[in-house]
Formats: sequence, structure tokens, C-alpha cells
Amino acid sequence: MNTSCDSCNNYIYDEEFEEYVCEVDMDEDEMGRFLTSSFYQCPYYQFNDEYKIVRKQM
Repeated sequence: MNTSCDSCNNYIYDEEFEEYVCEVDMDEDEMGRFLTSSFYQCPYYQFNDEYKIVRKQM
């Protein structure tokens, strides 16, 4: 199963570059695996669930 950066909480819009970027600081090996494999599971993937906090409050 592939993870999609579009639904990741670490995928943010950078106003300086005017594009979306991953804010996780990966080392060279991790970035190489991420860029060369279409089936790589990102260990930093966090589902962007903005209602998670609200559910805990109920």
C-alpha cells in the first residue's frame, strides 16, 4: 500500500518556494529510498486528520 503525501500532515505549503514540501528532515539514505521507489512506505507519514482532537474532547 502506498502512502500519499497529499494526505500527510507533514506535507505543508511553503510560501517562499510557492509549492508543497515535506517538512520532515530525512537523511540522505531515506530520501534516496523515497525518491527511487514508488512503493516505499514513509515512516513519517501521519494522516491529516484535523478532527482527531475534537473526537478526543467528546
